Amino acid sequence: MNVSRPAALLRPTVDHFSRSSRAYPRQRLARRVVSAQRPMPLFSGLFSSFSSTPSASNSNSNSNSNSNSKMGFPDERSPDEWRAVLSPEQFRILRQKGTEPPGSGAYNKHYPKDGVYACAGCGAPLYKASHKFDSGCGWPAYFDSIPGAVTRHEDTSLGMRRTEIVCSNCGGHLGHVFKGEGFPTPTDERHCVNSISLKFAPEDKPAEAKRGT
Repeated sequence: MNVSRPAALLRPTVDHFSRSSRAYPRQRLARRVVSAQRPMPLFSGLFSSFSSTPSASNSNSNSNSNSNSKMGFPDERSPDEWRAVLSPEQFRILRQKGTEPPGSGAYNKHYPKDGVYACAGCGAPLYKASHKFDSGCGWPAYFDSIPGAVTRHEDTSLGMRRTEIVCSNCGGHLGHVFKGEGFPTPTDERHCVNSISLKFAPEDKPAEAKRGT
């Protein structure tokens, strides 16, 4: 005997499945959206630090440049005066804190017995030939400088703390100094210097900085 159920009894069952089939995927989708918008703390911190690095490095680089100009050096020339005596590449590195490619500098594999490396901008003596050693880093390396010839200050560009070295006479950018790397030198320091910031003289000169020499 074929007994049919009343439509009223079927309606709640149909409505139940129709509502659940519509609502359940939406709830799952909502949960997925919320979870997708909630980054993991570790990676969010990591990527946020990288995303803020460019602006921070630019501001730090500018602040370092400004701090150099405000420090006051014996040889103070305007940018136009420096452009008149420096090549474009010398100006970029010495006055704008650029860096030459590793292994490209003229003094990278230069190891004379005697002589002095002077500032390519103002001619002030900076390093003696006896200070130079082979570090294998791709740039000229010195374990010490002529006393008072090099000025150090903190450089926070590139999102890290380093020690920048500049010429004490004109403020020209030389490079950076690193300590505690384990090189067998008297100071365990490495002055990593751009070749283009230097000018070598075969004979020792007095450590007197003269403008325009």
